[in-house]
Amino acid sequence: MDYIIKLAFVLLIFIYSWFFQIQNQEWDMLRSMLKDANNIAVHDAAQELDETELTRGRLIIDPALAYDTFQHVLQANLGLDNGLSPQVGSRFKNQVKIVKFDIVDDSDGVTFPLLYEDSEYGITKYIEGPSVIAVIETEHPLLISRAKTQEPIRVPAVQEYKFNK
Repeated sequence: MDYIIKLAFVLLIFIYSWFFQIQNQEWDMLRSMLKDANNIAVHDAAQELDETELTRGRLIIDPALAYDTFQHVLQANLGLDNGLSPQVGSRFKNQVKIVKFDIVDDSDGVTFPLLYEDSEYGITKYIEGPSVIAVIETEHPLLISRAKTQEPIRVPAVQEYKFNK
């Protein structure tokens, strides 16, 4: 009987460890997918230049068009609907949130290079030209309920224009 109790205890520890490992792999995969999609989305959003300002030699990113492009690219790459909730077949189980979308360009009257700092999201970067900065997040995947709630998966991305010197 003693042997069976020990074996059951070892089996429970094994199963718990196995689920914990699966949960960590899921977190890692979702974070990687978010990072890739965010990088692609800020790149595409940075392409939405104001054509009239461009003819004057100023790189001004159209904020409304850039945000729409950013959101559309996230939807396409992550399998999300218009509200950024997962569609059937998406790897995500929870809604993806755009927690920050910022444009720094010639319309702000800044000079480049510029030290961009955002302590709330942990972004510190010298940007050398007009840029789109975005942070997206989603809930941490849960396979094992725990007393401590996990922080959401939060991913920043910065796309900048670099001028030739």
